[in-house]
Amino acid sequence: MLPAAVPVRIIRYQARYARDFKRLNLEWLRKYFRVEPIDEAVLSNPGKIIKDGGCILLARRGRQIVGTCALLPAANDRFELSKMAVTSDFQGAGIGRRLLTGAIAAFKATGARELFLDTNSVLVSAVSLYQSLGFVHAPRPSQSPYQRTNVHMVYRQLD
Repeated sequence: MLPAAVPVRIIRYQARYARDFKRLNLEWLRKYFRVEPIDEAVLSNPGKIIKDGGCILLARRGRQIVGTCALLPAANDRFELSKMAVTSDFQGAGIGRRLLTGAIAAFKATGARELFLDTNSVLVSAVSLYQSLGFVHAPRPSQSPYQRTNVHMVYRQLD
């Protein structure tokens, strides 16, 4: 666990964090899969996510950005949870849970009807985290733009 002396704060994206957003995501993509053209497009222009009505959250420890996730607007009053990453040195410290909790709160504030994600079953810890906060496995309604995905999940509010 991280020392309490340097707390992790969840903050909203600002343009000065564009390199961190890309760096964190490239780290996990290269470790487990490969960077696909859609990844490169999204990671090279995070401001478009904000402009299109989405949001990016970042986990900051001191001056260091150690995690991120994004809500991407999708068709039919839906949002995609995407680009969730925590740098390997800080995994297992609850940062992903805090980012995901923040993303769910941001989703709820939009009033949209559905939050979904596409992932891969090899990311066992991530799938478990998603399930623990209310995501359930669901049939994919359409083809995923990502070649690496084999799991589709939808958020269901916990009572």
